[in-house]
Amino acid sequence: MAHGRVILDNFAFIIHPIDPKRDVQRKFPLLGTLLPAPAINFFSRYFPPVYISHIEGIASPHNQIEGWFVACPFTPQRMMSLPPQVVYKKIVQTGKLAQKYGAKILGLGAFTSVVGDAGITISRQLDIPVTTGDSYTVAVAVDAVKEAARQMDISLPHATAAVVGAGGAIGRVCAQLLAPDVQKIILLGRSEKSLNEVKYLIEQAGQPNVRTGTDMAHLQSADLIITVSSAVKSIIHPQHLKSGAVVCDVARPRDVSRQVVQQRNDVLVIEGGMVRVPGDVNFNFNFGFPPKMAFACMAETMILALEQRYESFTLGKNISLAQVREIAALAKKHRFELGGFRSFERPVTRTTIETIKTHIDPAVLKERNAWRSL
Repeated sequence: MAHGRVILDNFAFIIHPIDPKRDVQRKFPLLGTLLPAPAINFFSRYFPPVYISHIEGIASPHNQIEGWFVACPFTPQRMMSLPPQVVYKKIVQTGKLAQKYGAKILGLGAFTSVVGDAGITISRQLDIPVTTGDSYTVAVAVDAVKEAARQMDISLPHATAAVVGAGGAIGRVCAQLLAPDVQKIILLGRSEKSLNEVKYLIEQAGQPNVRTGTDMAHLQSADLIITVSSAVKSIIHPQHLKSGAVVCDVARPRDVSRQVVQQRNDVLVIEGGMVRVPGDVNFNFNFGFPPKMAFACMAETMILALEQRYESFTLGKNISLAQVREIAALAKKHRFELGGFRSFERPVTRTTIETIKTHIDPAVLKERNAWRSL
């Protein structure tokens, strides 16, 4: 006991502004209103790390924890334009702020998890373990795309799936997890060599129908798409998609152009999945999600704290299938679960999905009805 309060297992999670004006306004209304976005980007280099909020009420059947949001002031544009060493230094300062609050493990959110060597350099300069949350992000993305397929009446054993960015760390594991459940899988990316390595792994595991390619036109035959590229701007546009397709965009910045939801009322675009956190959680900060919902990367940090696994669970560019399966099992143990979908900052409701289904090309509907009769 200290000051009459039980010291709980705990964590901290780094967030940062994605949309400069909107996100700065959430914590500093006046500053966010007065400063234009280019000024926020410029001055972010000189802002110190910021304490955001105390996270309370996370409780599984096995443990209860508390945590803190701390913010690195850099926007994605600043992280991409500044030298990596400058970005590392600011993220490490933010991590040291978390240490000051007593955090036992630190999660890296959004761009802080992909800068440079994906957390390795940052972890070496801190006294507490660090995780990017990418292992659970993969598990939730695959769960989300399967659940979205079910709601869109797509039969997995008859479906063609595609993974964009399949040669990268996250894409490789997404492809390996999804491949056994679908009829065919298409691996897309920039490097044929990397794609062929993933193709070999999937074929060795027993899925013979694997194609590779570098052209987004291949997506026109895909019923389900997970996209996790590291492109700086959107690479998936309205003309690339089959009617009735489900696209799960895990990339930040987004791989899917906003034009897709504006022009294609016959496809479902989701952003990974929201995770329902166990207990009566209060984040004491609005990061744009409904109550008790978190990003999967946030949830990974919470799961490790609940499990008292104070270790750097996911770091660097390589993620193993075993890691993803392990964190998914721990999530289930502590009662974390998929809590719905979002698309471009808005919840996707059952009504949204039913409306999309009414616009699907009749030829595609006929094909899917035929699947059901098999």
